[in-house]
Amino acid sequence: MTDFTHKLLDGRQIAAAMHETIHEDAAALKESGWPVRLVSIAVGDSKPAELYIRNQARIAEKVGIAFEDRFYPDTTGADELLGIIHGLNVDPRVSGVIIQRPLPKHIPVRAVQRAVHPFKDVEGLHPASIGDIVYNDLVMGPCTAVAAVEILKTTPLKLEGLEVVVIGHSEIVGKPIAFLLMGAGATVTVCHAMTRNLAIHSRQADAVFVAVGKPGLVTAEMLKPGAALIDIGINQVSLPDGSAKVVGDADFDSCVAVAGWITPVPGGVGPVTVATLMRNAVRAASLQRAAYEKSFATTEAVYLN
Repeated sequence: MTDFTHKLLDGRQIAAAMHETIHEDAAALKESGWPVRLVSIAVGDSKPAELYIRNQARIAEKVGIAFEDRFYPDTTGADELLGIIHGLNVDPRVSGVIIQRPLPKHIPVRAVQRAVHPFKDVEGLHPASIGDIVYNDLVMGPCTAVAAVEILKTTPLKLEGLEVVVIGHSEIVGKPIAFLLMGAGATVTVCHAMTRNLAIHSRQADAVFVAVGKPGLVTAEMLKPGAALIDIGINQVSLPDGSAKVVGDADFDSCVAVAGWITPVPGGVGPVTVATLMRNAVRAASLQRAAYEKSFATTEAVYLN
């Protein structure tokens, strides 16, 4: 059997390297009087998000970031939730707010994303955060999109002039990935459900990103030999014996033989996404400290004059 381990883009290894820097930065902030603290909010049935919350809490502890998980009943109204978020926005002890999904149907997701102050938007989902990417001014971008691009950067491929295909055009993954890559000089084609002849596009690409939630969508025949494949999909499929397995959007067994580099699922984009969330938390705390110091200096100058 051929050993393809040299092709794997190990997200756990990439995340571990990020954790070291994040831990150092979080410790420095704490020493300066600005400890980093995250608040996670889950509303209604939290079972779909429980694994993510536990993982976030575990990594936060590992890198020296305080983590508080809050659970609210599904009877919580939209106005009540927005009020809770406003309270966290003005609480100087809170560095960042995480809104766990899914939310109950009566709570509009976009309104909640807008409610989190951009300085505390560690998930990078506020319109201002996504808008920064359009202007090639990344501060705290959507964690999954940023993580996927970070993984590609660990390959020898140079982004300038690289031919890239992004399959999936969601507002928080596909589109931000495209803008991040364009900002780095790549030539990007975005494909979606209405794209005709998907394979024609993907076979021309030096790198393919896929995030559509459809297991096995990308096969070996759709890849240029030696291309990088960043699989962002997370799907649970049933096996013949009745057990379940987590797979991506690519048929890993066929694609690994053709791709030059490939992310496994799980263990690829996921760990780097959580590490990016923690890095955003440190950046959020730094932004808040800088804003406070600027405000204090301005106030002091007014009194002295």
